[in-house]
Amino acid sequence: MSKLGMRLVFSWLFGMVVWLNAFYLPVAQAALIGTQDEIELGRNVAKQVEKQYGLVDDQELQDRVDRIGKSMVAVCDRPDLPYTFKVLNSKEVNAFAVPGGFIYVYKGLIDLMPSDDELAGVIGHEIGHVVKRHSVRQIEKSLGMGILFGVLFGDRGVLLQNLAYNAIMAGYSRSDENEADYLGFLHSYRAGYNPYSMVMGLKKLSELDQKYRSDLFSDHPESQARIKNVQMYAEEKHIRPTVVELAGGAGAQVTDGNWVLPPISAEYAGYKPIYRAYFVAGNLYRIGQSADYNPDHYVLDYDGDGVTVYYDDRAIITLTPQDAAAKNMTVMELSTEYLKKLKEWRKQ
Repeated sequence: MSKLGMRLVFSWLFGMVVWLNAFYLPVAQAALIGTQDEIELGRNVAKQVEKQYGLVDDQELQDRVDRIGKSMVAVCDRPDLPYTFKVLNSKEVNAFAVPGGFIYVYKGLIDLMPSDDELAGVIGHEIGHVVKRHSVRQIEKSLGMGILFGVLFGDRGVLLQNLAYNAIMAGYSRSDENEADYLGFLHSYRAGYNPYSMVMGLKKLSELDQKYRSDLFSDHPESQARIKNVQMYAEEKHIRPTVVELAGGAGAQVTDGNWVLPPISAEYAGYKPIYRAYFVAGNLYRIGQSADYNPDHYVLDYDGDGVTVYYDDRAIITLTPQDAAAKNMTVMELSTEYLKKLKEWRKQ
């Protein structure tokens, strides 16, 4: 094609894009990609993702992640998609959602967040992106030029698949991430997980060394603002007890009004004091929701080293010799103090 011909073609393309953006796309954008198109598009992208990364060869882990995801699908506002939840064989700390409900968690993220509660917050966040069609909306915005090039030069299906893959990998806007954070909190909360799940997940991601920083935060330096937002969602739901970080790195404390548990100042099983406190506070909130809550149901279980405090069969906290040493106590003395304080909770 001559230079003049190329100029005419691109002038025409530019004019058509301007026309589409001005008159057509604002009206038709919501209908450009329907639900069935979204599912088919997502299915094709999912195949591409799995071919690129491969899945972790651990059926028990795959089933566990799928179970966590499906428990939140049941309480989300878009439950009728063919959701799947799979673990990719990558040490990267990340997770992402493909249109149509195909959600992937990297093995590296599970290593960072080994509990169901922590994973629930992140997976619930990704479900939020699907519920609000964030990737689909990005693709629709790209279709003005894309439709024209698809008509002129190639297969619209391939074009859509490429647009979808690029949209997923490009990340989301701040408003989309904030919306997904809210839904991550809401989905995990509604499904019965620790109400501080999303706070714990965001805190852990924000603490990563920059060179290992997850894409979940890579374009969003305002991580502390996001954490505060999710803490605010918990306050709005009147989640009690709450967690207070002690000054000078002295640990964390679980508190509810004038009632406080002894400070947690030692790590246990790879969890810093702040995360141990969030687990305690979340567990207490859940058992406190029971209509037949009874403070006499707390019991101690000594394993020869540490002591675990249970409410019926639900572990509240495991206290170690390191915890006891921080207070110049034996582990049995400290666990007895915890037991006494726990029985006083909700009596104030």
